[in-house]
Order: sequence, then structure tokens, then C-alpha cells
Amino acid sequence: MHQGNQTTISEFLLLGLSNQAEHQKPLFVLFLGMYLVTVAGNGLIILAIGLDSYLHTPMYLFLANLSFADISSISTSVPKMLVNIQTKSQSISYESCITQMYFATLFVVIDNFLLGVMACDRFVAICHPLNYTTIMEPRLCLLLTVIPWILSNTVSLTHTLLLLRLVFCDSNTLPHFFCDLAPLLRLSCSDTMINQLVLFIVGLSVIAFPFALILFSYVCIVRDVLRLSSTEGKWKAFSTCGSHLTVVLLFYGTIAGVYFFPSSTDPDNRDKIGAVLFTVVTPMANPFIYSLRNKDMKGALRKLIGVKRISPFDTLGI
Repeated sequence: MHQGNQTTISEFLLLGLSNQAEHQKPLFVLFLGMYLVTVAGNGLIILAIGLDSYLHTPMYLFLANLSFADISSISTSVPKMLVNIQTKSQSISYESCITQMYFATLFVVIDNFLLGVMACDRFVAICHPLNYTTIMEPRLCLLLTVIPWILSNTVSLTHTLLLLRLVFCDSNTLPHFFCDLAPLLRLSCSDTMINQLVLFIVGLSVIAFPFALILFSYVCIVRDVLRLSSTEGKWKAFSTCGSHLTVVLLFYGTIAGVYFFPSSTDPDNRDKIGAVLFTVVTPMANPFIYSLRNKDMKGALRKLIGVKRISPFDTLGI
């Protein structure tokens, strides 16, 4: 449908991570392996939490939500990329592209909010242990689970509705392996000032608010733990939030490295690097971080898969 020199396109072409034919098979094998490991690892965590009544606590409720979001995040982009490589087709319909962008945005945002909620949970557990069960009552836990999902859907829907008003001209080629918001805005021939402004304001808020909660929580945790006279008590207190802190450092370290201290001045390369780290690497790493550093989770996973032997990580006191 032509409007002057503009064309309403019906599909986009995803160029993927590389244009080189010899890179396609290694990329397919690598990302298929990462996808299967991510789904299996996070799926086992969800099953272990669901089947082990000992893990029916607020911390593990939030962790199960994080694992579900990680499975969903990688499933939004990687399967389509694998299909495109296997079929040697780069096309994705306009409707599918917008849908993919919506869910890709949703699950990255929900990770931010859930990390903030988990930090608050660790703050209450360590700084107010005697009142933990009273404060973290089922109703509050439900709210702390539901609200991040509502906020994330609101953020994603806002970007999607603003994107739908844009016109895409003759060029429909995206230098990416899935439909991400930033490259779509660069591809549009409409005025994207409003979109860019909303992206900056909302994006900054989505990062800053959870990060502020995390920073406040850990400042209070460190302050209270350092007041303990027992070295064993200090170690036990820090070990309860070690897994979460590791994931936080990985997640926000990725944000800082990709967007604040980029190694590439090419925005397309920066977007692809950030997308791979957020939607593939981080979701794959999270199950290993939580299972290797958490004795309760290791025990639940061993029961789930029927392994009775002692893990080598236990002998190291991890």
C-alpha cells in the first residue's frame, strides 16, 4: 500500500548475528545448546520449588518467577533465530515482529523488577529476622509477585502502542536476530522523537528504581551484618544473599558494560551484544548461580533427579 514515497510493509528481514554462511552452522549448534541448557536448568528450578514444600517460602516464590521469566525471555528470540538459520529464511511477519518485541521487552523488564523484589526479601530476612514471617505474609508476597508483572506489561504495552503509530518505508531489513525496540525505531521513517523520549524516561526508571531498592537493601544488610560479633554469623548472613548478589552484579554489570561503557560505537553491534547477554547468557547462568551457591536448592534438585551422592560443591562449603 503506497502513500507517496512510503510503503506499508508486511514483513521484516532479520539478518541475524552474522551474514557469513560458514558461521550459520556453529551459531545454530551454539544457540540450540544454550537454549536447551537454559530451559532445562530453569525448568528444574521451577519443578524443585513446586515439589519441595521446604522451598515454599517468599524467596523461592520470587526465584520461581525469575526462572519462568528467563525461560520465556530466551524463548521469545532464540527459537525463531534457529528456525531462520535452519530454513535459510530471514523473514518475519509484521504482526509477529511486533509481538516478539512486546514479549522481549516484557521479560527483560520483569527481570529488573524481580531482582529488586528479591533484594527487599533478603533485607527483611537479614535485618528483621524475628518479624520475617509476619512482614512477608502471603498477601504481601502475592502483591510483590503480581505488581512487577503488571508494571512490566504496562511498560511493554506503552512501547508497543507507540511503535504501532510509526510508518516503515521501503527498507525492512533489521540488522538483528530478533525484533528489538531500538533497531525498529532506527528503521522507521516516521518522527520517533516521542518514542525515543519515552524509551529514555521509562528505561531509566525501570533500571533506576529496582537498582535503588537493591542498593538500599544491601547497604542496610552490610551495616547490620558488620555489627554481628560472630564471624560465623556474618558468613551465614552474607551467604544467604550471595546468589542474588551474584545475579545482580551479572545483570547490572551487563547494562553498564554494554550501554554505559560500550566497546563498539556501532549501535547495531551494541544492541546485538546487549540482546545476547540479556536474553541468552544471563538466563542460562542464573540456574547455575542459584543451584551451586544454595544448599537448599542443591538438596531439592538432588531429590528431584534422584541423586543421593554428595556434591563436590558441598565439600568445598559452597
